[in-house]
Amino acid sequence: MKWYVYLIRCSDNSLYTGIATDIARRFRQHAEGKGAKYFRGRVPLQVVYCEENHSRCSAATREYLIKRMNRAEKELMVASYSDKTVDTKVSEEPASCNSETGSGGDSPPC
Repeated sequence: MKWYVYLIRCSDNSLYTGIATDIARRFRQHAEGKGAKYFRGRVPLQVVYCEENHSRCSAATREYLIKRMNRAEKELMVASYSDKTVDTKVSEEPASCNSETGSGGDSPPC
């Protein structure tokens, strides 16, 4: 199964990092208040960054590494990705994103 790592810009301008097999479905869940507790009091506005072609373990590892980044590093990732679009509409196909895969020395438990 193909996993995605994504960043969502929220109504308070924060960036939420998550993983999913279907980004459009997961974005809808967040928007409907059925996703992460992080969105209590925040509204998800848009998926602003996405990576595909991860396994479950590599997606979790990449999510962990991104969450350890500071705000400026995350904003650089988003800026470098800004020319691409991520479709979060209801669809049968997963949202399109870039095909980068993350790697790093630190890793969460898989």
